[in-house]
Amino acid sequence: MSLYIVFVIVLFETDSVYYSFFYCHKKSQEVPIIKELQINEEIRDREVRLIAADGEQVGVVSSREAQNKAVESDLDLVKISPNAKPPVCKIMDYGKYKYEQAKKEKEAKKKQKVINVKEVRLTPVIEENDLRVKANRAIDFLKDEDKVKVSVRFRGREMGHTQAGREVLDQFIELTSEYGVVDRKPRLEGRNMIMFLSPKNL
Repeated sequence: MSLYIVFVIVLFETDSVYYSFFYCHKKSQEVPIIKELQINEEIRDREVRLIAADGEQVGVVSSREAQNKAVESDLDLVKISPNAKPPVCKIMDYGKYKYEQAKKEKEAKKKQKVINVKEVRLTPVIEENDLRVKANRAIDFLKDEDKVKVSVRFRGREMGHTQAGREVLDQFIELTSEYGVVDRKPRLEGRNMIMFLSPKNL
């Protein structure tokens, strides 16, 4: 089981709502990276450990003998483990192998899930009507199955009254509770108090 995550972040502002997109790619299983392998006459090792087309372990043979066996089977000799001593080669249809690997990679990409995280910024002295507008915007994000980062920015002396920011976030949680749940509780980070909301159906 392998997990691959790639983040691409874009931040811009529209109507005092900040959007940040995090693209998270998660693969349920590891897919071999398609790369060119040495085949047939390209294999110049003195000896190789040969695997027949049906999976039978033939054993250590000369490269020439391995290539001859591949020709007799009307298939390719492919070096599948070049770092082994001696290198491991298998008789196979290399064109078919590459096609199947490409197909597996394509199927894995279909299963990749893109998670958008969008950010709404508040202040500890935000008016109730403005708070409702921001909450409704967050609800739209949650309906689209996006996560929402909610932050309260403290300026100057406001740092001495961080509880006011916590109260704003508590109100925000209540306003969006029908559609979202707290993914990460409010936490003070520098001059920002931050929490994350997730859609209820995720």
